Amino acid sequence: MFEERLAAFSRERLDGHPIPDDLRTMLVAQWENRTEFRSLLDLRFFASDQLHPLLDTSYLSEAERADPEMQAINAGAAEMAKYVKLVAEGGKGWIGYWLHPDEPTDRPWPVIELDTEFSYWSMAGSTLAEACAADRAHYEDEPDEARSAFSQLSARLAELGLPLSGEDYDDLYDPEGIVDPEELMEELIDAERAKRGIA
Repeated sequence: MFEERLAAFSRERLDGHPIPDDLRTMLVAQWENRTEFRSLLDLRFFASDQLHPLLDTSYLSEAERADPEMQAINAGAAEMAKYVKLVAEGGKGWIGYWLHPDEPTDRPWPVIELDTEFSYWSMAGSTLAEACAADRAHYEDEPDEARSAFSQLSARLAELGLPLSGEDYDDLYDPEGIVDPEELMEELIDAERAKRGIA
């Protein structure tokens, strides 16, 4: 029923990569106006016409867009968008996958968060749903409370047809990336500054 829409989402958000099973389940739920996953995980998936946050300069004034330094930052951010495949609003800003070509392909896609200050955060978990559940549980004050919150979220998600990996909160997959997004962003912006003759 939603195959064409899923294929379009894959092309627009994931460069045509197959959509992970958990993401597929949550997308269909949102398109069917079922809000359980959104309320449990604080995720709102992008609409088809929604710009990638790293490409959106609509919040800047004309003078800011004309500024060479800001142009260098925007060009570096546009390059980063090739690797930061954001799919939803949530958490500190936006959430998606880190798909840099130098990262190993025999592991789960690293889940990444971009905050509204354009800082990058790695998220523990082998799937988007698991990473968001862990992130929600992390807000509890005590470790035991976080473990309990994660277990409860995991059980509720399983009831809704979205089982997590079965790992305990303390044993979640924690990706060790090859390429650091923060460092790469700086390198890309510096390269754009050099092109524009900005010291």
